[in-house]
Amino acid sequence: MAQSEQEILDGLAEIVNEETGLPTESVELDKSFTDDLDIDSLSMMTIVVNAEEKFGVRIPDDEVKNLKTVKDAVSFIASAQG
Repeated sequence: MAQSEQEILDGLAEIVNEETGLPTESVELDKSFTDDLDIDSLSMMTIVVNAEEKFGVRIPDDEVKNLKTVKDAVSFIASAQG
């Protein structure tokens, strides 16, 4: 069953928190992974792998570069689940 964007956001925030130590409430839809959350490419790949496992989706490597904001990632996961 597809999850709501809020459920995906909450799950993604937990993954980001585990990887970076950032508080989950700082992971908001309008935040950029690199500019606002200061997530480097290595951490981003770990986050992607964990998100794939958590949400049961596949995020191709060539799509990762398009996931610039938290909203991009949430939208991609939501559409991949649907």
